[in-house]
Amino acid sequence: MSIVSQPAETTDTGSNAEYYSPYLHFTANEWAKFRADTPLTLTSEEITRLRSLDDPINIDEVRRIYLSLSRLLSSHVEASQLLFQQRNRFLSMSDVTKTPFIIGIAGSVAVGKSTTARILKELLARWPSSPKVDLITTDGFLYPNAVLLRDDLMERKGFPESYDIGAILRFLSAIKAGEPNVKAPRYSHLTYDVLSDDVTVVDRPDILIFEGINVLQSRALPSDGQVVPIVSDFFDFSIYVDADEDQIHTWYVQRFLKLRETAFRDPTSFFKKYAAIDADAALAVAENLWHNINLKNLRQNILPTRPRADLILRKGRDHFIEQVALRKL
Repeated sequence: MSIVSQPAETTDTGSNAEYYSPYLHFTANEWAKFRADTPLTLTSEEITRLRSLDDPINIDEVRRIYLSLSRLLSSHVEASQLLFQQRNRFLSMSDVTKTPFIIGIAGSVAVGKSTTARILKELLARWPSSPKVDLITTDGFLYPNAVLLRDDLMERKGFPESYDIGAILRFLSAIKAGEPNVKAPRYSHLTYDVLSDDVTVVDRPDILIFEGINVLQSRALPSDGQVVPIVSDFFDFSIYVDADEDQIHTWYVQRFLKLRETAFRDPTSFFKKYAAIDADAALAVAENLWHNINLKNLRQNILPTRPRADLILRKGRDHFIEQVALRKL
């Protein structure tokens, strides 16, 4: 565990950055030791089914990284429930419904957020207490393409202004209030649009995982001091999936070219036009989409939110986690 134990009066912040960091830093092997006796409840076949395209996560990576993370989250959930009970006793309240524990997962496109979210969902749902765990992504809260076209935002899809933030806040507020049958809009990556007549119903889960590139986004503070909620206000724990910019670039292009040979060939795919062009033209399209949309979004909006996370999972070139940073208490 990389903790620099310099004396408190040390002022050389450049050489003692670790000491002043709000995080504890661990190598993957150091982190793996914290799994203790946490059982592995996923099979290799299930992990293969849960992982995203071109994500090489395997049973060894789940054992090395995700069992310790599952154990950590279990302790946070238990502490949250205990605090809830203690506060109710303090306020002499006995009829308050327990609120769900919400985990936010952020990070760039193509970095592996979806795989992380799905693996965690399955592991958490298999705790001995058998909690009800739901997973919602922010894709369904994008404005429909018709609205983005009307407002000249199609080239900004995925940027903060392309989301219906009000709808996200209303959804999370209802979840935290313990309301039953809260509806979340769904999204089709095939048609590249929100499904207008399709929703996911979330009915009072014990744990909700909320995944999206901009879920840790903040906003300007009001000059009058009025309450201005942001999405992360509803999170009990947040995770940022991280990697070097050039590596995410490589993964994005590789995924685009793989999709060109698979999903893009579907006649109903929004991107079917890219399946008909030659390899050089497809590569040029992928590079253009990366540099003019996704890289700008990463630098302007996504990466600046990384320091707001409770836990940072840092990936290496092979797509496996190399370092873990956990915020100090």
